[in-house]
Amino acid sequence: MSILDKLGKGFVITTELGPVKGALAEDSIEKAKAYLPLDAINIHDCPMGNLRINSVMMGSLVQEKLKTDAIPHFTCRDRSLLGTQADLLGAHSMGIRHILVTTGDPPKHGPFGESSKAVYNYNTLEFIKLIKNMNNGLDYNGKEFGGQTDFCISCTAIPTTSDIDRELSKMERKINAGADFFQTQVVYDTEKAVAFAQKAKALKKPVIMGIMPLKSLKMASYMKNNVEGIDIPDDIISKMESGKNGIEISCNIIKDVYEYYDGIHIMAMGNVSGTNEIIEYIHTLAK
Repeated sequence: MSILDKLGKGFVITTELGPVKGALAEDSIEKAKAYLPLDAINIHDCPMGNLRINSVMMGSLVQEKLKTDAIPHFTCRDRSLLGTQADLLGAHSMGIRHILVTTGDPPKHGPFGESSKAVYNYNTLEFIKLIKNMNNGLDYNGKEFGGQTDFCISCTAIPTTSDIDRELSKMERKINAGADFFQTQVVYDTEKAVAFAQKAKALKKPVIMGIMPLKSLKMASYMKNNVEGIDIPDDIISKMESGKNGIEISCNIIKDVYEYYDGIHIMAMGNVSGTNEIIEYIHTLAK
């Protein structure tokens, strides 16, 4: 059963593979074998302009070795229109059936700076439409290429945005282009998360909420003050100051939003034991 088949019928749990160090793909695979059963594993596409193994190829390895659906992130940043179509055909031939469409962080944020040139040959809406065309056996020009792909398209959303209606409008445009479901950015503010989910129901597409366990008070304070798009309420900071750990706080957030979302996407930065603790807690909510 694919993740899209389960969405809407049961609560979905996904996580991220975590950074793969250079060519050491097998090390990451071995570590990921310790995860409790998941519905899918996301693989980043050179986040923040940092060098990482190709997300599609790593996704193929994840599916082969772990027997779990992979959701490779696929950015608009690095590929030409021709190269994108070729890569999508290759991804499909390797058994990839889920793609998360994202713009991609500019290379200037990474270690290669201005030496690595961004492409941005198309935007996310154009990319979604391109994938949908290929699912119908048509290339960018509307010409048949032989056979067809069968991709399920995931997109991002920001539940804690200051302008929910604007975010919902962006999501609607993505849906009209062909988006199948959403995995959100990190959420810590449960009131905003619930308000967003209640409005997003009108879009009639599954939404999986993102959660990132805070490792320390220092991390919480830094993200609150320096990371755009992440809203950490003061009461979360207070809980960290009083000694509560990030896993416990994450579980409490999940409890408060569980009935409003179709699943949880755990971003624990490679912390397998912490991810498993959250997975176990989510299973108790289903009882």
